Amino acid sequence: MRIIAGSKRSMPLKTIEGNDTRPTTDRIKETLFNMIQGEIPGAYFLDLFAGSGQIGLEAVSRGANFAVFVENQKKAAACIEENIRFTKSERESLLFKMDVLSALRSLEGKYRFDIIFMDPPYHKKQEEEVLCYLKDSSLLKEDGLVIAEAALNADFSFAKEFGFQVTREKNYKTNKHVFMVKVQK
Repeated sequence: MRIIAGSKRSMPLKTIEGNDTRPTTDRIKETLFNMIQGEIPGAYFLDLFAGSGQIGLEAVSRGANFAVFVENQKKAAACIEENIRFTKSERESLLFKMDVLSALRSLEGKYRFDIIFMDPPYHKKQEEEVLCYLKDSSLLKEDGLVIAEAALNADFSFAKEFGFQVTREKNYKTNKHVFMVKVQK
């Protein structure tokens, strides 16, 4: 696993052993960032269920001003800390070692994000919990983008009830990225 492009291109990243996380493959990460490249420079990026931190660090490498990582699992959080240090991204990174909803409440009023990326454990409905929270939150900028990495069979029809519109789905062999924006009232 490595950073694909930008100022930290080709830097290797660590990941934790075992099945507690599912690192996004380089090919899928490259496809994702090719799709959102125009949104990255100068962005504030929130990486929820961050695993190794590779998605947020890729955003920083490609010109995001700041990335906030949220990871509750101790080994994964330690891995993120190590990757932030190794890539010398301390100034443009912040790690919250807590559950996602607690972190979102802690961030409220302090940050506003252009992109919120989440890669929660599949089939646990945590995407719904995050969108439910974001419905009444100021964390996502008005023209901000929410991206969820999910199982291929995940149904995002619930997004509408929380005020989000699915604008695009990109399917891969085993999973997909779902792109959502907040519907303006």
